[in-house]
Amino acid sequence: MDKKHWYEHVPKSVERGQGGNVTILWNQQVQTDRTIPNNKPDIIIRDNEKRTCMLIDVAVSGDRNVIKKEAEKILKYKDLKIEIQRVWNAKTEAIPVIIGATGTISKSFRKYVSNIPGNHEVKEVQKTAILGTAHILRKVLTCYNGVNAGTSDIRTMNSYIRIVATQCSLGTWFVSGM
Repeated sequence: MDKKHWYEHVPKSVERGQGGNVTILWNQQVQTDRTIPNNKPDIIIRDNEKRTCMLIDVAVSGDRNVIKKEAEKILKYKDLKIEIQRVWNAKTEAIPVIIGATGTISKSFRKYVSNIPGNHEVKEVQKTAILGTAHILRKVLTCYNGVNAGTSDIRTMNSYIRIVATQCSLGTWFVSGM
């Protein structure tokens, strides 16, 4: 893949690699024997040879909520993690990839990212988050230029655009870094 245009990469819902031993699921629900409400992490990397599974959930939050969001993501996929370990017989780990809108990371961010196969530079993911935030601000300021809109409308639009844009960018970055 051309490093210069990583942002143009659109991942398939299911990718197979390393002789079919590794499967990468992008935004796919996990079918389980019992009903689990949170069964759709952003990325699932399943290694059949090593019998491991990674549930990766990506989010860009406000800088003050990075640590809180990490804890939420770990708790969110606790039941799915247990169910996958039982059904797929694979050691499963939930990996939150949470970054603040201005590039803020938690102390444990590097540890989480190091568990994901591939070469990932923290500077690059921070740069992606910051550029995504700048893009959103530009759009919001352009949309609301001269319009006296309510503050809640701006927050809702900003939050939605930021989550969609950066989740897609960061998720693509991790999958393409394999």
